[in-house]
Amino acid sequence: MNAQQKIKNKTKKNLHICVGLDTDINKIPGFLLSMENPVLEFNKIIIENTKDIAAAYKINFAFYEKDGAEGFRNIEKTMELIPQDVLTIADAKRGDIGNTAKMYAESVFNYFNFDAVTVNPYMGYDSVEPFLEFTGKITFVLGLTSNKSADNFEMKKLDSGKFLYQEVLGKISEWNSARNCGVVFGATKLEQLSEDLKMMENLYALLPGVGAQGGSLSEIVKLFNSRKYNKFLINISRSLIYAGNSENFGEVTRKRLSGYNDIVSNILS
Repeated sequence: MNAQQKIKNKTKKNLHICVGLDTDINKIPGFLLSMENPVLEFNKIIIENTKDIAAAYKINFAFYEKDGAEGFRNIEKTMELIPQDVLTIADAKRGDIGNTAKMYAESVFNYFNFDAVTVNPYMGYDSVEPFLEFTGKITFVLGLTSNKSADNFEMKKLDSGKFLYQEVLGKISEWNSARNCGVVFGATKLEQLSEDLKMMENLYALLPGVGAQGGSLSEIVKLFNSRKYNKFLINISRSLIYAGNSENFGEVTRKRLSGYNDIVSNILS
């Protein structure tokens, strides 16, 4: 089953929440720290409690790479815990010249076997092309992000009158010949999202920023629903995986995810 089919199967059930596994050993419940591998045990419990109601899982490489070889093993072992019918996203934000990008693509897609990846487009098409050659995968290209400093570059006005991120959106659409392109668009940028959604209509959308960063789940879903646009995933990390801090934290996370799903389903139904 390719990445596109996985998204389609989940969104048909009104499942649009991507669980962000930004696992920080300093934030996980304390009782896990006595275990042999606290990070993996935390991920296992989160996945066991959410795997039937999550649309996808996004593994943020930075939280694992910091631990060197052990961190990479935890990525591999976490991937083994995720059911084959659930989309997996490598949040690696790769972006480098063609030959290097090819190696990154082979790492993410062939070695780790992720279904999707996030990439940075600011070195141009040759830095993205190697990922797009994997037509059964999805490449989410950074568009307009939810961080405070996005204005430094992404919101710069060009001579054409467009903002830089809008130029990027146009390029992503041009690169989408295999229908395997997506865009990362911050859920905190609701006004811009409303203005630019038409440019994204043939793209998959990954929306971080709901929860700890302040984005509104209901407003995002209402906007997509009003445009009959169903190919979107809303990533929620900290406010979901750290919802509980006791031995039943997995159940607490499941309850919160179920609540998010109810909000989405009530709007889309």
